[in-house]
Amino acid sequence: MKRRLIVTVCPREPGEVVIPVERGGRPEVLNAATILERLRTLIARRGLEARVRVQQACAGGCAGDGPNVSVAILTMPAPGAPPDNVAIAWRTYVASLPTLDCLARVLDDNLGDDDAPVRRRRAAARRATRPAR
Repeated sequence: MKRRLIVTVCPREPGEVVIPVERGGRPEVLNAATILERLRTLIARRGLEARVRVQQACAGGCAGDGPNVSVAILTMPAPGAPPDNVAIAWRTYVASLPTLDCLARVLDDNLGDDDAPVRRRRAAARRATRPAR
């Protein structure tokens, strides 16, 4: 199932994270403003404008150091149908951005692999972590 994303970055959260923008890239110091800029650049470079929207708003986690990012995961509308804003899933990157190998992971992990349904990927992940008998 094709997904679309609404990525929210809180512009009011202080703090920085040092990670590459793309896998294998050079680590950069990213605050909320640079995260917004880098995500918009990634989206344009990958041609994802129809599937990913970035916005500035509260992303949760106001008590902790930022930058804070959240992602609403939505379905793609049928051809000709208007999009809705009903999330089918949600993920937060409050205080967890430093654990990612790159900022692009925010897009990659949430857009999903359109060739492999989510339940097949989850089943494969369960099999991979099951102890051998």
